[in-house]
Amino acid sequence: MQKMREKLWRIIKCWKSYFYVTDGYPVYPCFIDDGDHIVKKTYMTRVEGENTRLRHYLARLHRKTLCYSKSEEMLRLSIKLLLHYLHDGFVTLSA
Repeated sequence: MQKMREKLWRIIKCWKSYFYVTDGYPVYPCFIDDGDHIVKKTYMTRVEGENTRLRHYLARLHRKTLCYSKSEEMLRLSIKLLLHYLHDGFVTLSA
């Protein structure tokens, strides 16, 4: 479990975020500095709302579905495509 957390934290740390919003789970202070850590329900509501929105648009993010590829690359590409669509309102398809 510790190795998994460390691997995940290395990935998250590469994003170079200004701060991290969490629900206050006791393990977070082991990885996140106090000055960079925000524990606040208001912010978490926003984060959970965004997660719900992603799950709404992408069936592969539903917790109990079988209708998706489990490829990490396909998940990354699907999220990029969705974010592009949500930002621009369309996706250009090349012939």
